[in-house]
Amino acid sequence: MSYILGISDSSLDWFKIAFLSLGGFLVTASSNTINQIIEKDIDKLMDRTKNRPLPTGRMKIMQAYLIAGITGVSGIFILGFVFNPISGLLGALALISYAFIYTPFKKISPSAVFIGAIPGSMPLLIGWTAATGNIGLGGVVLFLVQFFWQIPHFWSIAWLLNDDYKKAGYQLLPSIEGKTRYTALQNIPYLICLIGVGTLPYVFGLTGKISLAISLIAGLFFLLQGIQLAIDLSDKSARKLMFASFAYIPVVFIAYVLDKI
Repeated sequence: MSYILGISDSSLDWFKIAFLSLGGFLVTASSNTINQIIEKDIDKLMDRTKNRPLPTGRMKIMQAYLIAGITGVSGIFILGFVFNPISGLLGALALISYAFIYTPFKKISPSAVFIGAIPGSMPLLIGWTAATGNIGLGGVVLFLVQFFWQIPHFWSIAWLLNDDYKKAGYQLLPSIEGKTRYTALQNIPYLICLIGVGTLPYVFGLTGKISLAISLIAGLFFLLQGIQLAIDLSDKSARKLMFASFAYIPVVFIAYVLDKI
């Protein structure tokens, strides 16, 4: 999406879009593989992850190392060679920050959520730099939209999986007490910020009024789900917040793209 928003005209190079998707997929695959290598023993403790290939023994550790190395190097090479060195560097930074900073930090502090939001938002910068050759204001704006979206997205999932995460010793909610009102209220400032940054593509001339209206409506709906969770502290509301997060990104970013085209 950010690649399309970044190109200077309306003509799409599907060859480059395919390579950008492939490069991003390979970097993500490498990051997730390294994550699972590091957490192979911890994954055995959680219902959500106990059936992964490494904990069950369906895949050998050396096979996982090989997959991580091949996909990581290939993905970074595609981003850096087919597009530009900045895109390749950002791909490498996303991989390193996710696999070697976010992954171990999950057992140290809830701040891991913020660390994880950085590599999670990096694809927007990569797409923009692939199109323009520089990070630029547009890339930063799109990065911020993704970043502020990820905080309530992560916390809604962590709320629902809190008991499972406790088994592994993960601290992925902003309160060590768990599913408290304080924890739920922490979502609200980020949801409000998301509404604001969601308007920035219009403010800086990347998109038009239609996507502005859609981003405001989607942001307000997302915020209402966060407020409801803070009121009743129920798993049902956390699930609604999670599904609202699933809807927000495709709806808003498709609106951005269609409004530009």
